[in-house]
Amino acid sequence: MPELIAKTALSDKKPATFAGTTLAEADPGPVASIALFPGQEKALAKALKPMVFPAPNSFTENGGVRLVWTGRDQAFLIGAEPPALDGIAAVTDQSGGWATLTVTGPVAAEALMRLVPLDLRPTFAVGQAARAPLGHMQSVIFRTAADGFTVMVFRSMARTAWHEIEVALRSLAARAALI
Repeated sequence: MPELIAKTALSDKKPATFAGTTLAEADPGPVASIALFPGQEKALAKALKPMVFPAPNSFTENGGVRLVWTGRDQAFLIGAEPPALDGIAAVTDQSGGWATLTVTGPVAAEALMRLVPLDLRPTFAVGQAARAPLGHMQSVIFRTAADGFTVMVFRSMARTAWHEIEVALRSLAARAALI
C-alpha cells in the first residue's frame, strides 16, 4: 500500500522578499468554519471560552488560536480543533480547502491594495479582517501586525494568488529602485 504524504498547496515555494517585504506560505494548522445557529449566541460564547466570537470585519486571538470573521454569524477557527458545538453551530472542516499566505514588510499594504478593493493603510488596523476579492479570487484578509497581513485563498487558487502578490511586490521594488 503506498504511503501518502500531505503537502501544502505551495510546499515547493520558498519565501520571497522584494522591497523589504516578504511573501511566504503559512501553515495555520486546522481550519474550521463555524456558522452560528439562530438564537445560540450565549451557548456559543460559553462553548468557545476563553475565545470570543469576532465582531464583523475583525478577528480575535488567544494563545495562537484565531477566530476570524468570514460572514454574518460565521467565522473560521484557525489553529485548533473546534469544541463540541452540536445544536449551537454548524462546523465544517476547511483545513484542506484553503491556502494561507503571509505578506510582511513596509510595502505589504501597498502591494495588497493593488489587488483588493480595500484601503489597507492604517485605518485597516491590526485585528481587522475582511472577505474581499483578490484579483478574480475570493479571499479572507486579516491584519496581524502594523506591517503584516495574512491572506487565505482557496487552495486551487494558491499559485495564482502567490503570482499576483509577487508581481505587485516586484513592481513596487522596481519603482523604489528608480527613486
